[in-house]
Amino acid sequence: MGETLSALVLPGMIAVAWVLALLGVQAPGGNGSGFSEINTLRWILYFAGWVFLFSSVMHSVFAKKMAKSIGWKTNGFQYEIAAVSLGLGLGCFYSIYKGEEAWVAISLPIISFLFLAGVNHLLEIIRKKNYAPNNTLILIWDFGVPISLALLLISFFKI
Repeated sequence: MGETLSALVLPGMIAVAWVLALLGVQAPGGNGSGFSEINTLRWILYFAGWVFLFSSVMHSVFAKKMAKSIGWKTNGFQYEIAAVSLGLGLGCFYSIYKGEEAWVAISLPIISFLFLAGVNHLLEIIRKKNYAPNNTLILIWDFGVPISLALLLISFFKI
């Protein structure tokens, strides 16, 4: 039960980001009010920053416990995830205050990293029947954030 609740935190974070944006609550780094692509992008990057920093701690300090909650064995992958998560988290916070080029620069690695992590989690479900909460519920985050960022950037830049 505890693992399932903790696995719901990430889907909850993206939901909160979207709700705050839809309500027009000003995101950190912003200077306007009301709903906009920019405000939504900043909220998603803000929450992603916290998630990535938290992930860095969980995959390093609590590596064995984290691996077990995903349904994996400890093999060192967690420390690589911790390192990339630290960089992505810091990059998210930097970007929300720096504007368009920074949003694109941090969104590209987030989109590719999370999307491919989601594909890996799906393969674990299909091939190994790994239904651990942190391998299944994470899919909402792994696909929700990249899709949200991509659509917001496309909408903002009118691509």
